[in-house]
Amino acid sequence: MLKGSTQILIKTHNKHLKNFSTNSIVRAIASISNSSGLSELPRSPKSPERKPLVTSINELKRRGRQRRKERKEVREFVLKPPENGLLVKSLVPVAHQVFDARKDLYRCVSVVLESIPVHVCRVCGEVHIGNYPHKIRTCDVAVSLQTKEHNWGGGGGIDHILPVVNSFHLYDRLGRAVSHEEQLLVDRIPAIMELCIQAGVDIPEYPTKRRVHPVYNIAGKMIDFERKFPRDYSSGKDIQPYGFWAKKKTSEDCSSESLSSGGSIQDIAESGMKAWSKMHSGALKLMQKYPVQTCGYCPEVQVGPKGHRARICQAYKHQMRDGQHAWQQATIDALVPPVYVWHVPGHHFGGPLTNEMKKYYGKLPAVVELLAQAGASVGEEYARFMREDVTLPGLDEEKLVV
Repeated sequence: MLKGSTQILIKTHNKHLKNFSTNSIVRAIASISNSSGLSELPRSPKSPERKPLVTSINELKRRGRQRRKERKEVREFVLKPPENGLLVKSLVPVAHQVFDARKDLYRCVSVVLESIPVHVCRVCGEVHIGNYPHKIRTCDVAVSLQTKEHNWGGGGGIDHILPVVNSFHLYDRLGRAVSHEEQLLVDRIPAIMELCIQAGVDIPEYPTKRRVHPVYNIAGKMIDFERKFPRDYSSGKDIQPYGFWAKKKTSEDCSSESLSSGGSIQDIAESGMKAWSKMHSGALKLMQKYPVQTCGYCPEVQVGPKGHRARICQAYKHQMRDGQHAWQQATIDALVPPVYVWHVPGHHFGGPLTNEMKKYYGKLPAVVELLAQAGASVGEEYARFMREDVTLPGLDEEKLVV
């Protein structure tokens, strides 16, 4: 009897000891990962998957029920800017800062590109920045080689570093959506530029309606007491809602002679990093008030309270939607898509990145990696993705790494 009780006590003690050691190890690993500051990049959804929703589906259903309830009540609902068509006065300077920062960023990047090469894969389009293209086998498309090696080609430009996402320019942001028949009659401009225009930046080439009196919401319907055109354009003869065939000077076409003539490449890179940070943070502030819509399956973006009706979606199950987009609230990555590239760890690293050591390399947005290689300092926001505190072992030492 005593022998059986002793065995039970020993088994119970070992079980508690095992649980204690396992929990301690888990807590230790969690504390080490939190203290090191390492973070993984957000996982990009696969083609059949839908982009994650910014607002939960339950909250969207609740708002829909609230709107249907408001339509049944015949009363006026007070709208605040910009929902009533007026500008948010505190965000007008922010819109001008974002617009100017975008121009400065393009100038700086165009100058830095003259000294740092950019390689682009001819098969999958992956981008690498540096003198030596990496040898990491990540070319995984239908026509790629079985070894998944990239077929590199030079000549990468600013379009590979800062891809442009276009949006339909709306003369009246509260007007009806662009129909499928009107898609060739409405200008498409960079989405971040359209966001700045709707937030208060005036560009003569792209006129927009500035309301003096607010729009009213009565029984769920928008009522606008202003005329179709403002007082300056009462006849409507000077308004050009389209004209995409005429070449207009954009911010990318600005000359960079003033930057290249004076200052080192490091100073230009520092200015570009500040412009990138200012544009990114300012766009986040604007998107908190001015809504931006994106398709849940493709990169299409429409700045405004609603998406357009052009049936041009070719993503997953577009046949079930008759080619229309599955609109949802956009994030900053949809407005300014970051192109993540492998980070080259410092100028002392001579040689290409190898496939065997890929788990020790970090990643950065392409524009940040370009400016960092030019000598700009990277802030704490991106330092956790660089893995600078990880010592790269040699090929003969990899098996010794724990």
